[in-house]
Amino acid sequence: MREWLKALPEAERRRLGQEIRTMRFGWPIGMPLVRKLQPDLWEVRVRLENRIARMLFTVIDDVAVLVHGFIKQGQKTPQDDLKLAARRARLIRQAVR
Repeated sequence: MREWLKALPEAERRRLGQEIRTMRFGWPIGMPLVRKLQPDLWEVRVRLENRIARMLFTVIDDVAVLVHGFIKQGQKTPQDDLKLAARRARLIRQAVR
């Protein structure tokens, strides 16, 4: 996740950071910023200047943990990205137990 964020232009990183902060301090928060995808997996929806970004996260003991981020290419969340995020969330949850 960190590498993905670092690879983005500074203006986009700043915008993503603002939305993460909004989500963090407003939790629980819903649409249009946050949407639940699966049990224990949500997405932060961010419209950038000329594209759309998604950051997927899980919540453990009231702490949001970002597990995956990507630039959206189509209408639906790609299954590969969803599976990767779900796997990472599951691994993090197991490690915390």
